[in-house]
Amino acid sequence: MAILTASDLSKSFGAQDVFSALSFEVNHGDKIALVGPNGVGKTTLLRILCGLETPSAGSVSTAKNLRIGYLPQEASFSSQQTLYNEMLQVFAHLQAQRELIRRMEEEMGRIEAAPELLARYGKAVERFEAAGGYEYESRIQRILGGLGFSKADYDKPISILSGGQKTRASLAKLLLQDPQFLLLDEPTNHLDLAATEWLEKYLQDWPGSLIMVAHDRYFLDRVVNRVWELSFGRLEQYRGNYTHYVEQRADRMARRWTEYREQQEFIAKTEDFIRRYKAGQRAKEAKGRLRRLERMELLERPQEQKTLHIALQAIYRSGNDVLVSKRLVVGYADDGKANALFSCPALLLRRQQRVALLGPNGSGKTTFLKTIIGQVPPVAGEVRLGGGVKAAYFAQAHEDLNPEKTVIEEILSIKDLPLGEARNFLARFLFRGDDVFKPISALSGGERGRTALAKLTLQGANFLLLDEPTNHLDISSQEILEQVLLDFEGTILFVSHDRYFIDAIATHLWVIEDKVLRAYEGNYSAYIEQRAREAEEQSASSVREEGKRQPQWEDPSAKRARQEQEQKTQLVAELESSIAALESRLRALEEDLAEASTAQRVDRVRELGLAYAEVERELYEKLAAWAEAGHE
Repeated sequence: MAILTASDLSKSFGAQDVFSALSFEVNHGDKIALVGPNGVGKTTLLRILCGLETPSAGSVSTAKNLRIGYLPQEASFSSQQTLYNEMLQVFAHLQAQRELIRRMEEEMGRIEAAPELLARYGKAVERFEAAGGYEYESRIQRILGGLGFSKADYDKPISILSGGQKTRASLAKLLLQDPQFLLLDEPTNHLDLAATEWLEKYLQDWPGSLIMVAHDRYFLDRVVNRVWELSFGRLEQYRGNYTHYVEQRADRMARRWTEYREQQEFIAKTEDFIRRYKAGQRAKEAKGRLRRLERMELLERPQEQKTLHIALQAIYRSGNDVLVSKRLVVGYADDGKANALFSCPALLLRRQQRVALLGPNGSGKTTFLKTIIGQVPPVAGEVRLGGGVKAAYFAQAHEDLNPEKTVIEEILSIKDLPLGEARNFLARFLFRGDDVFKPISALSGGERGRTALAKLTLQGANFLLLDEPTNHLDISSQEILEQVLLDFEGTILFVSHDRYFIDAIATHLWVIEDKVLRAYEGNYSAYIEQRAREAEEQSASSVREEGKRQPQWEDPSAKRARQEQEQKTQLVAELESSIAALESRLRALEEDLAEASTAQRVDRVRELGLAYAEVERELYEKLAAWAEAGHE
């Protein structure tokens, strides 16, 4: 059953046609991805469907009383309410009902309740419960928590939230309003992985219909059941998720090219026949063929979007050890006070590894990249680059771009190229004609991203540090960047929330969990499988522990023997842990002693020597205790 129908929709801005004659239906339960290159009118189409813009031609009709919710790319809250009170506004009718019930209860407490009052009270409570009156506050907390807000955020005024937080708050309020039809423009922008996974599950279980613009292919694969591609002013529809769309589109394009080439070949042969026989014995046949040719419906040459042409090449090869850290604590200074964000184990990044750095928003991923390149000092410990390493940094907010410069000036600041060569180079990044003279301040997010990528390719680095490199790139550009990074012969450390991209690129994952960075081998799928195994093991362990806590009869002598054995096992384990820590401390002291000795710092050598002797004495004591416990 159709809940929305569009007929011959067209939209123009002046002489420019954005799209024309689009006709489609949205049925109940449809979850549709709207894809296509940047700038083809996807946002414009969403705004027309929700009534915020009018089409140049055509019409949109919806089912009666259809509740539509729209999420723009960037939310703008003018409210002075706190975050929690803004969410409560959705349930003003329930709050009014609760207040009515409270007044009834007060009245019943003052006088002997009349049957009429009791009946009204009972009906009011029944209506309140049926409308979700006892659940709406837990819904608010569940949705805010799922989208990454903590209890500490509840009392913050909306006006002081960041742009990303306002967008998430707008999404939370939209979901609480419980619309029947959602129009979402880049809903995963500003979400970390945990919040994206939560929204993914929410939309999977949600029974309504939706159309969304999104560049997160992993997300699309798990949420949508139809894909609409908007390009060259037309809308093409596909069944299934994003992966199915890619397969169907390739088949459709191959078939169109085959049909087009066959028709062109037939036309060429027919025209050749007409030229040769139009004035001879076969002139009548030639005229007949000409008439058929003139009546033939000509197929359009299949159109394909212009794509990026990127190549990343390192000028020279780095050493095998690209990055090494020792007792590193990442953080920042605020008013002279050090704020630690997370600590690291001893890290070793090897040449040609591709590591994805994951963690919640605010956990310190960008700070870590800036620590590596020396922009932010570590709170403690050290991190250093290996021999022959030349690093290049791609900033998430593109703050390395000068807003006063033009695109071509930014490129020439990296490498002095002849003007013609610079323009040809920028054409590979889809800057053509006068686009190269646009000031950075006037560029869209996608154009700034392409400018930053262009600068990156000119640096010849062998170690790339990339902070959200796929932000603002359309899907085809993301796929091209993936292949370029896979072909790159250097080393890559990158931050991304795009799980599809992570899965394709990463050979290792560094994940910030509970303020500690943990290293995993493999891509995102391998990490998810490991997390699932760990959750199963933890669940099984909890069941075993619960079983142990159940009261069971046990022979007293056997119980004493078991308890003594458990105590000995625990003692051995504790001693082994202490020994490992002391041995690690000795190795660190040895390194420090060697450095101090080389630098001829006599006082420091004496201080470290005393510390070394004390740790060594403690280690011998633990070893003796361990040997005795093991013998017993």
